Amino acid sequence: MTQDRDPAREMYRPLRRIFVGGVLLCLCLIFVLWRIDGPRVERLRAAVVDAVVPQVAWILQPVSATIEMAGSFRTYQQLYRQNQDLRRELQRMRAWKEAALQLEQKNARLLALNNLQLDPKLTFVTGIVLADSGSPFRQSVLLNVGARDGIRDGWAAMDGIGVVGRISGVGRDSARVILLTDTNSTIPVTIQPSSQHALMVGDNSPLPYVDFLETPELVRPGDRVVTSGDGGVFPPDLLVGQIVEGRDGRIRIRPAADYGRLEFLRVLRFGDPERVEGPGSLIPPPIPPMPQDALAAGGADG
Repeated sequence: MTQDRDPAREMYRPLRRIFVGGVLLCLCLIFVLWRIDGPRVERLRAAVVDAVVPQVAWILQPVSATIEMAGSFRTYQQLYRQNQDLRRELQRMRAWKEAALQLEQKNARLLALNNLQLDPKLTFVTGIVLADSGSPFRQSVLLNVGARDGIRDGWAAMDGIGVVGRISGVGRDSARVILLTDTNSTIPVTIQPSSQHALMVGDNSPLPYVDFLETPELVRPGDRVVTSGDGGVFPPDLLVGQIVEGRDGRIRIRPAADYGRLEFLRVLRFGDPERVEGPGSLIPPPIPPMPQDALAAGGADG
């Protein structure tokens, strides 16, 4: 079966061949011309370049723009990598800044402990707060000092400002501190400047209340509260807090210690608590009977 031939295609085919052949011939001549060394050929090459290059400069503009875009893209990639490196470095610097601030705060608290003025007769042991009770019914903290450090039950614990609580439970390497706000905490205090003696009683609220106060009319909000030393429970004149009026109308005490930031505590060595060995230690010995002569003499005088 014969195929139909396009006359136009048949006419342009020889022309295409002639054009391709001419282009190849020109390229070969240019190649040969550029390979020949000689003064005349060099002048001819220079003349050709001067005549052709300005005419085709517009063709090179897209090429130059593409090359510039490629270089700009590589520069952008380098800037992006540098930016990512700087971001990571900034994150590391922020972490170091946070660590430095925490160390600065710890150093300030330790300096506050060292600058706290105490009775020269009192010695102390500094411990680190390991954990708190985590219970709404029991408010206490755990220290990393214990029996091996000479810690005993009943000793007072302070931060850099005031009394925090007392030791209640001692292990070999740890000790528990009952805070002043705990329901099991009751300490004798003195309210200044009226010099009234009372009891500070914890009730698991941030503000323990005052009990057994003889003359409440002499007490004003802002009065200073210190330990009284009665009963040998705590050393005297340790700062406890100041008087405030509670929402329930009761006289309460705002502790001077910052319970939200307890990291280091100072345990004061204060004598030895009196031990009760048996019921005989609580009951005084009987009063000896008076001699008969003394009774008779008393009756004669009457």
